[in-house]
Parts: sequence; C-alpha cells; structure tokens
Amino acid sequence: MSEWWSYSAEDFLLFSPRTYWRMFELQNEAYWPLPVLTLALGGIVTFLAARGGANFLRSAAAILALVWSFVAYTFLWTRYAGINWAIAYVAPAFVLEALLLLLIAVRAGFTVQPRGVVPWTGYLLLAFATVGVPLLAPLHGRDRSTSEIFGIAPDPTVIATLGFLILLRGRFLWLLYPIPILWCLLSGMTLHTMGDAQAWMPFTAVAVVAAAAIAAAVRRPSRTPA
Repeated sequence: MSEWWSYSAEDFLLFSPRTYWRMFELQNEAYWPLPVLTLALGGIVTFLAARGGANFLRSAAAILALVWSFVAYTFLWTRYAGINWAIAYVAPAFVLEALLLLLIAVRAGFTVQPRGVVPWTGYLLLAFATVGVPLLAPLHGRDRSTSEIFGIAPDPTVIATLGFLILLRGRFLWLLYPIPILWCLLSGMTLHTMGDAQAWMPFTAVAVVAAAAIAAAVRRPSRTPA
C-alpha cells in the first residue's frame, strides 16, 4: 500500500479539465439567451452602486442575491455536485450568502465609500467580472461556449459581489466576505490542481480584496480621545 504522502493534489481531482469546462458550455446552452440578461444585470449593479442612494444599493444587493441563488441551484447543485461531491455542501453556502445580502441590506443598510482608490478598485472588479471574465475562455485557448458569465457561473458572480462589497461601508458588512473569499480560494485551488492558467483569477480577486481592506484601514482616521 502506498504511503499517503506519496499522493499529490492531482490524485484527488475527481474530474478532468474537459469535463469541468463542459459544465459551463452546458450551462450557457441550457439557459440561453439568459446570459445576455445577466450580463446586463451586472452593468445595472454597477450603475446602482455608482448612484449610491440607500434604495439603489438595496436594489443592487437584491440583484446579487437573486443571481447567487440562481447559480447555487442551476450550476452548483444541478451540475457541479454531479462531478464533485463536496459541492453539495457549498451550494447551501451560496444560498446563505444570498440571504445575508438581503437581510443586511434591508436591516443594517449600506453607504458608499468616499471617492478614492479603494472604491475604484471595487468598480474595476465589477467591470472585470461582467466584461473581462467572459473573454478569458478564448484568451486561454478554449471555445467561447465555455465562457464564464456573471449570474450564470460562480466565479464572475462571486468576484462581482466582492467588487460591490469593496465599494460599501456599513454595519455587519464583514459577514458578507467569508463565503465569497472561501469560494475564490476553492476555485483557485481547483483550477491550479487542473493545471489551468486561469487559476490566477480567483486568487487575484482575494489579493485585491485584502489590499483594499489594508488601504481602507490605513486611510481611516484615528479617533482622538475626547
């Protein structure tokens, strides 16, 4: 019997890269032309965030909650869990994130951060998730039919949400970060284990969030004693 330390991460991969990317092709085909609508929704979220009023931000959070729920059932539960048993435990976390988005937006409220480097980072993540991510398939040598689309696939949906969160200030906002960040780490490790060049994307999203958090902490004025 081989010793356990002789195994590599690739030995525990339950599917091939071809099977993995085929999921996205099937997802896009099954719900076409819905991907066109969800791309538009990504632009609407960015617009609502830029407007910045409480009702606009609640509407943006509601849209994100809707697409998180949609991805949880149609992609994670229906497709991905069929080739990776662990995803059956991840899908409920996506539903939880959707509920948190709705609950915190309504009960606690959000405000947009003052203009500066940190909020512009959020806008860049939003733009990348909605416009840039679908272009990565042909750039990485895959067919366009395997493109990951906001509101249809998890990675762009999660990255757009992180971009939205970076823009905001509010009570309990920190509760919305763990699930997206953990997904990015899981997705990045999966892609890295497959030897896919796109593994940089979710890891970079986490790095951007960490950098934005540090920048916000540095810029936050210190309180002086009364």
